[in-house]
Formats: sequence, C-alpha cells, structure tokens
Amino acid sequence: MRIFITGADGQLGSELRRVLHDQTLVLGIWPEFDLEKPEAERYIVEAWPDVVIHAAAYTNVDQAEREPDRAMRINADGTRRVAQAAAEVGAKLVYLSTDYVFDGRKRAPYVETDEPHPINAYGRSKLQGEREAFAHCPNTLVIRTSWLYGPTGKNFVRTILQLATEQPVLRVVADQRGCPTHAGDLAGALRRVLPLDLRGILHIAGAGDCTWHEFAREIVSLMGFSAQVEPITTDESRRPARRPAYSVLSCRRLNDAGVSMPHWKEALSRFMQEVGVRCSGIRG
Repeated sequence: MRIFITGADGQLGSELRRVLHDQTLVLGIWPEFDLEKPEAERYIVEAWPDVVIHAAAYTNVDQAEREPDRAMRINADGTRRVAQAAAEVGAKLVYLSTDYVFDGRKRAPYVETDEPHPINAYGRSKLQGEREAFAHCPNTLVIRTSWLYGPTGKNFVRTILQLATEQPVLRVVADQRGCPTHAGDLAGALRRVLPLDLRGILHIAGAGDCTWHEFAREIVSLMGFSAQVEPITTDESRRPARRPAYSVLSCRRLNDAGVSMPHWKEALSRFMQEVGVRCSGIRG
C-alpha cells in the first residue's frame, strides 16, 4: 500500500512511520509540505498514493484564540487541499480530528452521531476541516481522538514530567474529563483500520477516562516523584481557550469493527518504559 502521511515528523506521524514501516510511505514534512500553500496539493498528486493520512494540523489550542484565522487556514483550508488531491488520485483520505469539536455539556461518552459544537477556535477549525474533507473527497474517514501524547512534541505527559522535576507542587485542572491516548496505540489502531471498508466518522481514544488532575497524579506516581499534585478549577487555570468539561469519546464503532484500545493507565505505564524512564525509585 502506498501511503502519504502529512505531518510525518509530528507526534502521531512519527508513530505512523514506525508501525507502517513495511508499507510504501511518502512523507509530507513542513516546510517543504506546507498546508498554507497551494503546492501542498501537487505534492500529494505527484505521489499518487492509495491512502492519505492527514495528521498535520495547527494544534496549539490557546494560541489559536490569538490567531484563529491562521488555525482556520491550516486546519480547514489546508484540509480542503489535501482532500481535493486525494480525490483526484482516487485515494482514501483519513483525517485526524479531535474531541474538542464537542462543547462538553453531555455527561455520557460522545458517539460519532452526536452533534458537534466547538467552544474554542481550535475546535472550530478542526470541525471545519472535517466538513472540507467530506465535501471534497467521497472516500473519507474522519478519526476523532483525544488527549494525545507520545515521546515527541509538546504534550501533557512530557510537560508534567518536566514540571515534576522543577516544582514541589503542581496545580492541575480537575473539572475536565477525557480519554488520554497513547500516540503509538492510535497509530497501531489506524494500521488495523486502514484495510477495513470504513467511512464517515470513527472515534479512537484510550479506554477509560479521567480528569487532567487524575492523569497528572498517575504520571507522578509512576515516576515516584515527590511533587504534590493539587486540584484546581478551569477558572483558576486562566487559560485563553475554553475547554469542554467532558469530552469522553465512545469507541463502540471501533470495537464493533474488531479493534480495541488499551486502558489509559496501562498505556501510560507502558509509555514510561518505552521512552526508557523507570517507573519507580526516582525522586524529584
């Protein structure tokens, strides 16, 4: 299978390169592959792939509040270019989206048919990206995931690991609930999903759910750090972008297709070992 991966050097892209190493991969890497430029479409067409995995995105949730137009150019207009190119060569498009397309008012896991209603600029740009993908490529599968982390890039786990070595007390939001997702597990699930005849929207996220505070406590506990993790409210965090209070994703459609994701606690413990960090006996 010939697969074009946008954002191939990113958090998910790096894991996709690892799990799809036995396929023919064409890598879209910034700045040569730039979603803000019309040439992005040509890169894909010239590669003539069977599948396009569109993992590149503007992902800085707070910064998107300051530059919503740029977030929309990358996540929506850029996705339109990718979708048009995929359609031109007859490729399947797999577009990575987010739990932040929801407003968090629900108190049961979101299913694929729930009506999205984003409450921040990042979520709006990703939702528009979903619409552009469906509008311009008939063979599209939108993957919504959540709270992604991996060994590369900026993510919550890496941030907590760093802060726990520098600060005796960490103050972490305890009134937002979601599903932490290991980028390697997501990549593995995508490998299993690719051969299936699935279109529309599919949720793929770590099993179980927690708050950011519970997530941080688990990280610190696994590491054996002495830092205290104190709960705070969203209002106390004073972040520029609003976040959904509840963005747990139901993965029932994924499970019905014969694919399952590990529990977030098991995945986190494994992640610590994968990056060569001991899970006990370390003091910060």
